[in-house]
Amino acid sequence: MDGNNENKFNFKVAGMTCATCSRIVERGFSKVPGVSFASVNLSTETAFVIADDSVDYAALEAAVKKCGYTALKDAPDDYDERKYREARADLIFVMAIGIPMSFLMFLHMFFGIHFAWYGALELAAGAAAIFYGGRRTMRGAWIALTHAHTNMDTLIAISATAAWLTSLMRMMGADIPSFGTVGIMILMLHITGRYIESHLRDRAAKHVKTLLTLQPREARVITGGNVMMMPVEAVKPDTLIQVRAGERIPLDGVVESGVSGVDESLLTGESIPVVKDVGATVTGGAMNLYGALVIKTTKVGEDTFLSKMLDLVREAQGSKIPLQALADRLTLKFVPMVIALASASAFAWYFAFDSLVWRIAPIAARLPWPTAFSTPAGAAAYSFVATLVIACPCALGLATPLALVVSAGEASKSGLLIRNAEAIQTLREVDSALLDKTGTLTKGELDVTSWKLPDEAAPYVYALESMSGHPVARAVINTIQKQEAVPKPDSVEEIPGDSVTAKWGDVEWAAGRPSGRARYAEKDTGIVEIRRNGKPVGYFAVTDTVRDDSEQAVKDLKSLGVTPIMATGDRMGIAIKIADKVGIEKVYWEVRPEDKLSIIHKLQSEGHKVLMAGDGINDAAALKGAHVGAAMGGGMDLAVDSADIVILKGGLSKIVKAIKISDKTWHVIRQNLFGAFIYNIIAIPLAMSGLLHPIAAEAAMAASSITVILNSMRISGSADE
Repeated sequence: MDGNNENKFNFKVAGMTCATCSRIVERGFSKVPGVSFASVNLSTETAFVIADDSVDYAALEAAVKKCGYTALKDAPDDYDERKYREARADLIFVMAIGIPMSFLMFLHMFFGIHFAWYGALELAAGAAAIFYGGRRTMRGAWIALTHAHTNMDTLIAISATAAWLTSLMRMMGADIPSFGTVGIMILMLHITGRYIESHLRDRAAKHVKTLLTLQPREARVITGGNVMMMPVEAVKPDTLIQVRAGERIPLDGVVESGVSGVDESLLTGESIPVVKDVGATVTGGAMNLYGALVIKTTKVGEDTFLSKMLDLVREAQGSKIPLQALADRLTLKFVPMVIALASASAFAWYFAFDSLVWRIAPIAARLPWPTAFSTPAGAAAYSFVATLVIACPCALGLATPLALVVSAGEASKSGLLIRNAEAIQTLREVDSALLDKTGTLTKGELDVTSWKLPDEAAPYVYALESMSGHPVARAVINTIQKQEAVPKPDSVEEIPGDSVTAKWGDVEWAAGRPSGRARYAEKDTGIVEIRRNGKPVGYFAVTDTVRDDSEQAVKDLKSLGVTPIMATGDRMGIAIKIADKVGIEKVYWEVRPEDKLSIIHKLQSEGHKVLMAGDGINDAAALKGAHVGAAMGGGMDLAVDSADIVILKGGLSKIVKAIKISDKTWHVIRQNLFGAFIYNIIAIPLAMSGLLHPIAAEAAMAASSITVILNSMRISGSADE
């Protein structure tokens, strides 16, 4: 292998429990020769790796195993649901023990009611809850320990075990307070958080599950006048298939006969059914509502729209924003730092008890909960357990991933697919939007208003334009209808945004921009000039219509502080006419693909954050060069592959929604991180000083996590604000 090709890998990583775990796995990937990029998303337990062709899945699997976790190339369809059920079972078990024990503890703490058998019960109940109900947490901590790193499980395991050990030591006669029930509560609240996370993760996976179940497993194939059921994997392009009313369309294709309404809502987010008749394109996974259709397949297997969208969703799940990467790095150092602080506080209280207690005791006397300043060992155990409990970084670990999961779901409901999570952070900073005309501001459904072509040229023009995927080429093909087949050309060359040329022997046919417009009467339309050996022999005048939402979307972009700029390959008259209609003041016309990229670079050099929206192969470079690239879902594959955001259906209004989602997500993430850090900055010193009871610490930790969850849920509905 030469190692020059780029391969992408998407797979599950099982066993991770916090941001530290995902960071450790990323480090493991970075040590594999040939890996150029690796991102591990804790929220979806998904790894996304880009590497050259010297790297195979086995090498990545070995890297994950070396870190102590498990790579799942083919995770079961119900993987997330299984995790959810496991978390629920653990929670029920621990709560069945923890709630009664907590009740008995509160009777003792606040009402002075004590039972002689409580100590033995606390010891036994704690062992069952911590070492059986919390066995997955203990396993996670052990994996981290045996692989020389720490994670959230490490902190939970140490704090719960330390709390339980105080109960054991108390039973053995040591003069220290017993926190065995606190250990149970630590596990109970931790597993409650795990349960919520697994539930949200299961919800986040439903979009992928929905895509997986949209495509039927079999298709009704028409062969020799008969209809037979065939697995979709066996169907080839240009095969006739029959789709009855109430069935999902198996594969992408073109309607050969019949008329029906098709519901594409699960694919595009648009709720209104679309009427499909002869010549209309249909997408695999859409629901055929009321009429029978005969469809000729155009794309099968991994080339179908559904397959590509599924790959994009999986790719998006593995990415993360720079702010999340910062939080991950902080979390990586956080756990060992907390263990060190807890140990330091215990050491200080044990060996400097007399000098500390007279300073702290007067403050402690005013607190609503009991403290433990009677003995050095009691004070040391009190501060050690409280510091470990209060510092469990649940809120910090959830702050960014949870907000991203909710924002991705909100985008999906709006008909948007955010491929690159970094775009969520960047979108809100965009101040300039470079917009292609055809297929972006306009519908891209071009009509030929007039044309002139010699009869002998028609078959060659049909063959020539069939080699291009540009909307203009499709308009020309639809106009001259199916022509007599011509031999395969000796050579073909397409210059994006300019022309397509092919040679048959000594004759060269070309279709593209006119060499001069003076000879054409049409003034307000686009012209496709047909040339034979460089000499014009005919033309097609084409026109387009503005999308219904373009004018309002341009107004909305301006209200958000984004300057819309139109860039089109059309001539000045057409460009200005469309720009005036939608309200765009700044227009570039007769631009080539490299010109669009130059415009973007010029704007970037002036300090602007640039969004590029387009749908054609000629937009691919500009989409890649912009800070954020937005591709229309019906556009060319190369445009979609080059974009950060895919608009599954609709126009610029979806970009406005994406910006609103980005802005809300950014504010929520900042609030989450700020709250998590402030919480720790205030609470850890209190715990170290012995002023924070482990129960109060546990309640504060739970409250911070719940606050992050509720705050993240505020992102839902942000696209409609």
